[in-house]
Amino acid sequence: MISPLKQIESGKMFIQNVFGNYNNHEMWYKIPEYQRPYVWEDEQVIALLEDVSSAQQFTQDSEYFLGSIVFHSKLSENKLYRDNELLDGQQRLTTLYMLMAVIRDLSEDEDLKKTCRDAIYQKENKFKGIPERMRITFDIRDEVKEFAEEYIKIDNSTARKDSLLDLINKGQDINVKNMAKAIITMREWFLKSENINVEDFFIHLMNNVLLIFVSSQELDDAFRLFTVLNDRGVKLRNSDILKADNLKFVTDDTKRKAYAIFWEELEGELQEDFDQFLSYIRTILVKEKARLSLLKEFELNIYNPKEYIRETKQSIPKTPLLNKGIDTFEYIKKYKKHYDFLFNNANTSLGSTFEFENLIALLQDNSIADIWIPPLLNFRESFGDTDIFAFLIKLDNKFSADLIAGESPTTRIESMNSIIKEIQNVKNNSEINEDDKVNTLLNSKIFEFNKIAFLNEIENGQIYKRKFARYILLKLDYLNSGNTQKWNTPSKISIEHVLPQNPAQNSQWKKDFTSEQHFEWLNRIGNLVLISRTKNISLSNLDFIDKKRKYFDSNMDVFPNSLKVIQNSVWDLNTLETNHKRVVKLLKDHYQI
Repeated sequence: MISPLKQIESGKMFIQNVFGNYNNHEMWYKIPEYQRPYVWEDEQVIALLEDVSSAQQFTQDSEYFLGSIVFHSKLSENKLYRDNELLDGQQRLTTLYMLMAVIRDLSEDEDLKKTCRDAIYQKENKFKGIPERMRITFDIRDEVKEFAEEYIKIDNSTARKDSLLDLINKGQDINVKNMAKAIITMREWFLKSENINVEDFFIHLMNNVLLIFVSSQELDDAFRLFTVLNDRGVKLRNSDILKADNLKFVTDDTKRKAYAIFWEELEGELQEDFDQFLSYIRTILVKEKARLSLLKEFELNIYNPKEYIRETKQSIPKTPLLNKGIDTFEYIKKYKKHYDFLFNNANTSLGSTFEFENLIALLQDNSIADIWIPPLLNFRESFGDTDIFAFLIKLDNKFSADLIAGESPTTRIESMNSIIKEIQNVKNNSEINEDDKVNTLLNSKIFEFNKIAFLNEIENGQIYKRKFARYILLKLDYLNSGNTQKWNTPSKISIEHVLPQNPAQNSQWKKDFTSEQHFEWLNRIGNLVLISRTKNISLSNLDFIDKKRKYFDSNMDVFPNSLKVIQNSVWDLNTLETNHKRVVKLLKDHYQI
């Protein structure tokens, strides 16, 4: 083991040392404001308990490794205390901390109770000048500090199930809700486990279970360790690292805490979509296709961009697109406001109908990519709501037409990035009158697309099972709707053939369509509709009149284009061709072909 007080220290600590004295230093911990919320669910909590219990029963005399922690460590002036700022491992350490309180309240052994109390907090001794202190300080939120004071520190507090359930059901803070749930889970696990003796469990936990730690006295080095461990498989999101890397550049404590809370709330709201939101920010700034991981994109292309000089074969630094710290937090905060307006039902002020909202909903359909979002966000930041609906129509048409015309993914991404570049070019062009800038943008050639390839697909293409099939059928519903109501599409949507794929030999279909006509028209857009259920093969192959009565009538009520189809009394070649011409004309008019 490397001796203490070096730049980097690593080693192993048994749980009694983690929550007590290690190498003649009392160990105290702070969970800083930049940490993620406490998110462990029952599964992880019970797994920890069962791991320790299993080790106690089957390997009593062996050491049991429970995981690792990373922290930034500082010695107190009297060299007696180590204050450790946790960078990684807070989920595990917080669970163990609450476990001390649960075991304290379950046991009748006074020595055990005292050991747990000492592990949880230090009592004040005014005669020795020792202040009262919690072993772990939760700086992430004041609500978490209050929870620890009330439900971890105080004897028998973990037995207050009704109060804990109230916090779970009515509380606002995600940390508190999950911590309350974890306490109930741990207590009930012990009470239901007849073969588990809490005192024996505690002896093994304190003396045989250990954590591996890595620490540094320099915060920069500690953050670097944090990042390295992430690269080696520690389950941290890009957003966690980015938050930590930026918070260390905010020197004002009040601002740093406020930004940490903002980030935590944003993370709780967006959850697994947070990294995706950050990728939109990256795209707006860089305006090029991402070629590196999100973290490296921010570090190399945003914070430290360089320009390669071919003549000298050297890279020279460029002006940062964004500075770390306050600039980054404010930039993200600014774009989050635009994101909320556009996607969180805050945009009803844009018109008397729901055309804008419904077109957004159409674009958000999970059958297509979301590369259109950065240009839309950037337009609103640059020009506000002036003609934003006209811009959205242009953006949607370019995005969808490129997809339907068969452009490559790279070409489609470059097209969206070109729109962001054009937004900036027009915005910064002093020769264009301010009142004319949006109109200049809307008439730019960047919205042009391959009309021949697009038209060939919608007129002649066999579009069933194509990536854009669901989208273009939803687009027809959008165009057939008055958009007087907000879309509320069913969770299950299927694409249905009106002329079925496998009609029976004695069916009316065989009389109305030759084999060649069936092959030609089966998968074209005029023969396809959306239904609000999973396909039913036995009903799909019915004759049209029976199909309408048993299948279509109850499954097409939310799809305007589909409703137009079932208004027909027959579905023969002439009806199909007429419907095909109708939907193609609708699309040609909308795409201005």
